[in-house]
Amino acid sequence: MKLQIKLALYNTLTKLAIIVFTGLLILFSLEKITYAHLSTRLENKKDVFIRNLSSKEISQILSQQQSFTNYNILKEEYIFLKLIPYQPNRDSTESFTTQRRTFEKSTDSYLILTYRFNFENHSYLLEIGDTLDTVIQLKQTIKQFTLLMLVVALLLTLVIDLIFTKYLLAPFYRIIDRKLVKVNDPMNFDYEKVETSTQDFRLLDDSISTLMKKIADLFILEKQFIANVSHELLTPISIISSRLENILSHEELKEDSENKIFASLKTLNRLKSIINSLLLISKVENNQFNKNDKIYIADIVAEVFKELEDRLEDRKITFSNNVKHTYSIWGNHSLMHTVLFNIINNSIKYNREQGSIVITDHFNYEGYMLEIADTGTGMSEQQIEKAFNRFEKLDTDEKESYGLGLAIVKSIATFHDIKIQIKSVRNEGTAIKLIFNQHNFTKSS
Repeated sequence: MKLQIKLALYNTLTKLAIIVFTGLLILFSLEKITYAHLSTRLENKKDVFIRNLSSKEISQILSQQQSFTNYNILKEEYIFLKLIPYQPNRDSTESFTTQRRTFEKSTDSYLILTYRFNFENHSYLLEIGDTLDTVIQLKQTIKQFTLLMLVVALLLTLVIDLIFTKYLLAPFYRIIDRKLVKVNDPMNFDYEKVETSTQDFRLLDDSISTLMKKIADLFILEKQFIANVSHELLTPISIISSRLENILSHEELKEDSENKIFASLKTLNRLKSIINSLLLISKVENNQFNKNDKIYIADIVAEVFKELEDRLEDRKITFSNNVKHTYSIWGNHSLMHTVLFNIINNSIKYNREQGSIVITDHFNYEGYMLEIADTGTGMSEQQIEKAFNRFEKLDTDEKESYGLGLAIVKSIATFHDIKIQIKSVRNEGTAIKLIFNQHNFTKSS
């Protein structure tokens, strides 16, 4: 999960917890607040009623009946007064209850203030009620409104957090993209700082730049070392080879000595081949080749086939050249020839007797694709991961394999901005795809 999503979710959940807590607090407090408000209203009405009540008024009210009831037209509130048995020492007491009352066949729930008091040698029971239906409706409305506001607040919080974290982390993703993802060569690293006001991102930017500078310096030293050592080794190898060849020209040389000299020459040639391969990789990675040739891929495939035709016949391998498109690329003809030669040569080297090699091509959104598929021994996932490492060899009896063929292919492909994909199944075969950048291609007429 991306850091942006994690931050947005964390902020949203935190605010959600606060909103839920506040909402629940409001809902639980609402009932107490409402009842307290109604109780205060009833007490005020009771005080007003008692204050404005005289014995004459009570006598008139109770003259015709033992009780008096009055309510408004909507039956939202009522007043009930009743004469009760007289108790001289009665203390005025009041209490609140929630009961249902029926007026004119309409039953509602009321919060009722019950008040017993003595007045002019008489005892009275006073009830003042206020309907709870309004309170219940109000509570329901507030609950729905609170829930709606909770959902709206949650959505707004999530959207705002996503926008803010995207803005906040934009420099971080620019640093990752420019200074890690798009870096294929430490020598061409972009040291320009990414503009940001966040100190942590500045530290990350500086740290990556410092690290890449160290890697680039080590990379340069490695290239120089390989180039220098290779050059220095070629001269003594050539001298030793010449001397051994001169010794072989003597007629009095014994057969056993000749065999030893032949073996030594073979070893020197093998060493020379390895050094030349390392030199080639070093020169390619140091951009010491030009890319001024217009290369026709189909023509190179045909050239390589002619060079390897004898080997194909020796191992009875069927070669199918199904290249249909005529495309050209600007690059180095010799290097591209080396790429296809090494790949096809490996397809022969690691193929089975009477196997097959099929070369196909097509064009898609990525560019022009050339695929070389064989029916050879195949590779495991671990071998595919290490296929382009130098001196990495498959499990094979091939004595002429140095483990540099695919390393050379990788270097030249990178030099020409070509992607390489390997798909392989053990004991079934290998398919290598070369994906040419479409911007480097021109279609021939």
